[in-house]
Amino acid sequence: MASRLSGQFRKSAYDFLTECKFKRISEKAVLFDFFELNVPHEDVLEQPLASVCVTPRFGLFAHQARALRKVELLLNIEPHRALLHMPTGSGKTRTAMNIVANYLRSREKGVVVWLAHSEELCEQAADEFTKAWNALGIRSVSLTRYWGAYDADLRDIEDGVVIAGLKKAYSRLRTDDHQIRSLCAKNPLVVMDEAHQAIAPTYQLIINQLMRPQSDARLLGLSATPGRTWNDPEADRELSAFFAGRKVSLQVDGFDNPVAYLISHGYLAEPKFVEIESSADLSLSQDEQRRIKESFELPETVLERLAVDEQRNLLVVHHAEQLLKRHQRVILFAASVQQSDILAAVLSARGLWAASITSKSPNGRAESIAAFKDNEDRPKILCNFGVLTTGFDAPQTSAALIARPTLSLVLYSQMVGRAMRGTEAGGNSHCEILTVVDTRLPGFKSVVEAFANWEDVWKESDE
Repeated sequence: MASRLSGQFRKSAYDFLTECKFKRISEKAVLFDFFELNVPHEDVLEQPLASVCVTPRFGLFAHQARALRKVELLLNIEPHRALLHMPTGSGKTRTAMNIVANYLRSREKGVVVWLAHSEELCEQAADEFTKAWNALGIRSVSLTRYWGAYDADLRDIEDGVVIAGLKKAYSRLRTDDHQIRSLCAKNPLVVMDEAHQAIAPTYQLIINQLMRPQSDARLLGLSATPGRTWNDPEADRELSAFFAGRKVSLQVDGFDNPVAYLISHGYLAEPKFVEIESSADLSLSQDEQRRIKESFELPETVLERLAVDEQRNLLVVHHAEQLLKRHQRVILFAASVQQSDILAAVLSARGLWAASITSKSPNGRAESIAAFKDNEDRPKILCNFGVLTTGFDAPQTSAALIARPTLSLVLYSQMVGRAMRGTEAGGNSHCEILTVVDTRLPGFKSVVEAFANWEDVWKESDE
């Protein structure tokens, strides 16, 4: 082998071979051939491109990032309050979680208190913060669940996020105000989900307890519909004043209405609104008429009568079956717990996949929702009452059947929004919204109209 590597060498063959480095391909071939072995193939490493696109794991679209910057500007100046107004399905929670992450990253220690009225909204917030901080965080922080059966000593929290249910927070405030006061002393960033509820006396008490006067605490409201009603401007002025008249909405060059932009670019589905007229007997008593006039919401007695009307229920079942011929995932909003259960039972008996989700059905609720969200190639309909209007994320849902009459523009917009997730957000290009219109009651038709309804009571904070 030494002779093959070099025709002549002055040292002994052994000394020559021990000093040989075998760097050249020809030298390696001689070495391996001597031992009757094949020369191993060396992987050729490709040189990386000079320029590549790095995609963030919890990024924002341009219109979301623009809204984020405006909100942060307002939160950093007195009185440290602002409301973020984004349509359902446009990434309101994700945008807010980026604000939360920025707030925590800008401090050695910081406390965020996220308030929501339902367990579904609380769980959604906890999941979203976990995703956000895994991608954006710079240190380990605590995530404290504080709703339903979850409990914790809030006095121990120094750095992190508290997701609190409003019902539990109010109950604890009445029995042990030291818990909430301990958070107040940390000058927290308070985030109020579904902010149109912020001026309800019980909820306002919680927020005011967390927001000490002359403190560095901040208040961020989140809402797809920044108002409480569509015909009571005084209540909406009160909400506007609570957030210092500071509303940040999505703004897109070339579009007067952000909903139109979100639909045209696939962030929201193109909706088809269909009205189904019902002639159900709906004679209102004087007391019911008075209550409607005072609260501008339908009394439960009215909803319960509609829910058991046989002809109306047959009408709903018929249109539900038709929707399931055109759509894989449909959500149905019933007028009562009883109606939700009845409709699901009737549809199941007719050979369709149907489940009922209400506050009265805690057992199996998670399983039914998971089954509705799965990828099984089978049409499914989820009936519900009072549960899935917020905090429910099933992007594949492409149709909604609204059998619950309401005089609340906020509630109607929330129900419509469950089916409007667009292709850019993992949803659909088109969706269908069927609304049962009881001819003796007013109704709403367009989420676009809902979005712009309160503009006149808010100052122009977007400029």
